[in-house]
Amino acid sequence: MSDDYDLDSGPDPASFAARRPEPARGDAEDVVHAVGVGPGNPEFLTPRGERAVREADVVVGFETVVEFVADLTDADLLTCGYRDEGETLSAFADRVADGERGTAVLMGDPNHSGYQFLGKVEQAVSQPVRVVPGVSSLQVAASRARTPMEDTEFVTLHKSGDLTDDLARLRAAVGDRHLLVLPRPFDLMPGDVAADLLDEAGAAPDLPALVLEHLTHGDEESITRSTLGELAEHAGEETPFSDLSVLAVRRPA
Repeated sequence: MSDDYDLDSGPDPASFAARRPEPARGDAEDVVHAVGVGPGNPEFLTPRGERAVREADVVVGFETVVEFVADLTDADLLTCGYRDEGETLSAFADRVADGERGTAVLMGDPNHSGYQFLGKVEQAVSQPVRVVPGVSSLQVAASRARTPMEDTEFVTLHKSGDLTDDLARLRAAVGDRHLLVLPRPFDLMPGDVAADLLDEAGAAPDLPALVLEHLTHGDEESITRSTLGELAEHAGEETPFSDLSVLAVRRPA
């Protein structure tokens, strides 16, 4: 791994991951795959992503993500949390450097909230990293809320570090464009975001708002249909919503 970082002062590994386009396609045996595993339902894992997991010798990722693909592969599974991810990724890099095929797994689509972990993987290994996009709860939420992506401002708050610019984008767009927001557990949950939009952007309290939870998870999936003003009542208190949620705020019809 590279030097330690402080996400409040930088460098942010997401910036490392986004510093340039992926390299040209080379020897497939010399590529580490970063696979989006979907929102938790294995039916939303793409065939290409499944193949990268199945053919790997070693798979790395957060424990809650790896468990979704554990039955699909005979690879060694290296799981981590925030406290030991550096050590785990270092072990993964050693295995890949010795010639083993490596795959990193990320919840949803790596292009939605996954760039910090993607950057850490790229910093750990010397091989090119190729992203295998997946389905995200964001895409499912856009379908459920009927908010076309071309008419929508998407912002993820589900990341570490300073969120000033992200909140500013939401404030600037509310009322003019649909919003799709991945909240940050548990300090910027749907109620907190709603209150911010009312207080800082002067958003209309009657704007339709939906909180979509546990998307694609069968009977666990639920949708709370509300307004921005009603959601704001939950600001600053224990949230009634899951950390697996997406906030959709529709623009006026």
